[in-house]
Amino acid sequence: MRATVNDQQEQAWNGDEGRHWADHHDRWNAVNGEFNEPLLRAAAIAPGERVLDIGCGAGQTTRLAARRSGTGEVLGLDLSAPELERARELAARERLANIRFVRGDAQVHPLPSGGFDVAVSRFGIMFFADPVAAFANIGRALRPGGRVALLSLADPDRVDWVRLFGVLRAIGPVPDFTIGEPGMFSLADPMTFRQILEGAGFEQVETTLVEAPMVFGSDPDDAAGFLLGSGPVRFLLEQADPAAAERAHSILSEALRPFQQPDGVRLGGAAWLVTAARPAS
Repeated sequence: MRATVNDQQEQAWNGDEGRHWADHHDRWNAVNGEFNEPLLRAAAIAPGERVLDIGCGAGQTTRLAARRSGTGEVLGLDLSAPELERARELAARERLANIRFVRGDAQVHPLPSGGFDVAVSRFGIMFFADPVAAFANIGRALRPGGRVALLSLADPDRVDWVRLFGVLRAIGPVPDFTIGEPGMFSLADPMTFRQILEGAGFEQVETTLVEAPMVFGSDPDDAAGFLLGSGPVRFLLEQADPAAAERAHSILSEALRPFQQPDGVRLGGAAWLVTAARPAS
């Protein structure tokens, strides 16, 4: 069994993208952190339960799960060596001894059969080359009756930061965020998500739309700089000349001004929260 099959993702998350997320883990947690409580509430982690965190990144959700599990064990699985290095540092700093972090591709990683009570993921399950195979592998790692609670971005029209990228068309070609294509919005259609999970052997599949603010910075200039360093925009700017890159910051900063709140720049976000269970027998 290969260690990974998602070669493109393997390269990205162990290159510039992975280092960016590791170096700015606190900022990405500010972006995604409002989704933590709905995810963990749906997961209903009980003391002593064994938890798998899929695509754990720098491990914020892993650490939160470990606190809820208490005497149970939590495994954080991710492709990104830079993010896992940061995850281990943060878990050690918080003295959480019931966590392990492993680098691997959840689509093929040899997880222990029936080794977990629950699997969770905060936006870590949208990049599989073969999602049915990935969720079947995850399902085998759950005990009979084990469950999943998963977050995936909803369609781009519901996500403010995606719509804002349109203002950068004057600089260059804006990424095409197509629903169903491999990438951030591969599972943005809830019916497709349901069919994939059922195809992987799950039952009791439920989908709920969760809307929450995503904090991108302290002010528009700060938020623009942060967004310009993210993968989709960074790729655009690499194709442009330095003057265009400087213009992009100004254009994006201006577009962000209506989103300024007293506690920072808050953009509307939306995700599908999907729960399902492995058959009990």
